[in-house]
Amino acid sequence: MKTRILALAAAAVFATFALAGCSSSGDNEVIAPVIMSAEELQGASVELRVGQALDITTGDLAEDSYSAEIADTSIVTFEKGGERDGATFNPGLMAEAVGETEVTLTNEQGGIQPVEFTVTVVAKE
Repeated sequence: MKTRILALAAAAVFATFALAGCSSSGDNEVIAPVIMSAEELQGASVELRVGQALDITTGDLAEDSYSAEIADTSIVTFEKGGERDGATFNPGLMAEAVGETEVTLTNEQGGIQPVEFTVTVVAKE
């Protein structure tokens, strides 16, 4: 749990510095992720911009126990959570192209029903 908190804190600090160093326009703009729990996603409609991530917090369930079924993987892609290089990462989605798709999250450990939600991706501003 402490590693997870430290990883989230480090990510927040990195994002702050990354955002501070970016101009307000251009293709290299860093877009802050949307952070939602698996519970919050049930039945939700989530809007992301192209290049923006959805960071999914998992509560008491292991980060690497989640998988996703995505109706249209050209719109969003799934990144499995888990341990990498000594840090723990949440699972998430990355907005790839403008459009709308249905997503179903499942957990191999059980403990949750499938989480079904809609992701709408819009163009960068």
